[in-house]
Amino acid sequence: MYADELTESMEKAISETNRRRKIQEEYNKEHNITPKTITKSIRDTIKITTAEDIEVEYKLEKDEDVKDVIAKLTDEMLKYAADMEFEKAAELRDKIKELEKLIN
Repeated sequence: MYADELTESMEKAISETNRRRKIQEEYNKEHNITPKTITKSIRDTIKITTAEDIEVEYKLEKDEDVKDVIAKLTDEMLKYAADMEFEKAAELRDKIKELEKLIN
């Protein structure tokens, strides 16, 4: 921890950590346990998809207004984001950006 002053809550946290560490060290000594760092296999890295990686194509029906479609997709995107379905929200965001290019 880094701070200019040691607050009461920080002091409590530090003393609790030290208390628990002492108990763990005594337990380890009593049971002949030498702490080791856990080793895990390297997992695939998460690929971050950017807007440039996705090609979005949206086809409008003849009677559809671009602004109405954008409004509908925006509502749907916000719903996905609220439901924490961020990948689907990002796809809709990209569709909206493509449609906005048609207006501008």
